[in-house]
Amino acid sequence: MATDDQFHSITLLVTHYNRSQSLERLLKAFKTQHITFGEIVVSDDGSKPEHLDYLKTLSNQYYFRLITTSKNAGLGNNINKGQDAVKTPYTLYVQEDFDPFPGYKLHLTNALQIMHDRPDVDLIRFYAYFKYPYLKPYKYGFSEMDFKIWYPGYRKFHVYSDHPHLRRSTFFQKFGRYPEGIKGDKTEFTMAMSFLKNKGKAMIHENIKGIFDQINSSDEPSTMKRSDLRQSDNFFISMARTVYRNVKHTADYIMLKKYQP
Repeated sequence: MATDDQFHSITLLVTHYNRSQSLERLLKAFKTQHITFGEIVVSDDGSKPEHLDYLKTLSNQYYFRLITTSKNAGLGNNINKGQDAVKTPYTLYVQEDFDPFPGYKLHLTNALQIMHDRPDVDLIRFYAYFKYPYLKPYKYGFSEMDFKIWYPGYRKFHVYSDHPHLRRSTFFQKFGRYPEGIKGDKTEFTMAMSFLKNKGKAMIHENIKGIFDQINSSDEPSTMKRSDLRQSDNFFISMARTVYRNVKHTADYIMLKKYQP
């Protein structure tokens, strides 16, 4: 278990691409809260030389292991090679544009306690863009995410997310590796489907935007690009998008085969 702010059983895994100042801010936030891990792994996806040079400088200050690649290979490859480097039982996965708010160590301690108490729980989330529609309150402010294919709405499929979460480092053994060679949002959703199809169980904190803050500055903006149609607030576009997603996601779930280790 975690004692005196030391999370020896957890590796902090951070995926990084051309946002070294954001990474520094994230690591500084943990250091300011006196939170330390068994190890910190930073998996870089072929950043520009100036960012790589700064990462090497930061590694001497924050003592992380840097996993690099010769060229940009996408989100799936970046998470895969980073997770492969993890040696501890648990992984705290955070993308470099997120920062923990003050008081995070209590939430991480509670999440780790749940993972110890509930071997059936695969993943505990600390952030979301929207409240998951089907929740069963548990404790410490966390709730179980209840997925049933017959529940209405497409948001029921979003149990898994690449947003900050604590997971077991045996994740690949149950759900498979992240698909490579496709766009980042497709990578994330493919894993979300695998998580559901392979009976993954997750929890999420009720304060979905009060534990981590997502920061995309003008100097280091988001590297994820989405079409205007996917983000439009137009009523008719939004309704059509909702119906389409529910039908398509249901078909994707039914057609997907379970992962066989």
